[in-house]
Amino acid sequence: MLIATKFFGEIDLEEDKIIEFPQGIMGFEGVHKYTLLYDIEEGEQPLVSWLQCIEEPGLAIPVMNPLSIKEDYNPVIEDSLLTSFGVMNDDNTLVLVTVTVPADATKMTVNLKAPFIINTDTCKGCQIIVENNDYPVKYNVYDAVQNMKGEK
Repeated sequence: MLIATKFFGEIDLEEDKIIEFPQGIMGFEGVHKYTLLYDIEEGEQPLVSWLQCIEEPGLAIPVMNPLSIKEDYNPVIEDSLLTSFGVMNDDNTLVLVTVTVPADATKMTVNLKAPFIINTDTCKGCQIIVENNDYPVKYNVYDAVQNMKGEK
């Protein structure tokens, strides 16, 4: 199916690449279908991908794997919140966090408090507020990368 996107123009998307968020996502509860996009011209999958809304072409949220910048990220989530998405395990669970990119890249942050949890087998997901009290809404990416470099 052809879809319009915010950053990649019109693309041909296979139906099995559509991720449904039955409850919507925070701030966008009225739209439910998304896909993950990234620029393959960069070679490997880049650090930041786009959670592109199928129903609203102008809605594309930058996302990343939280383990890329916080290797010990381990959100605590009540299991009952995920039961409607099918059996989830390490092989079919994709966790992404929203990226905020201001003009000053050293102030780029990710939201560790409200990750997207996606079952890649059923292509269903949700955005959940984790129970961990130590995960901030604005976790500075630049500082985290600098700390990781210093540890190696």
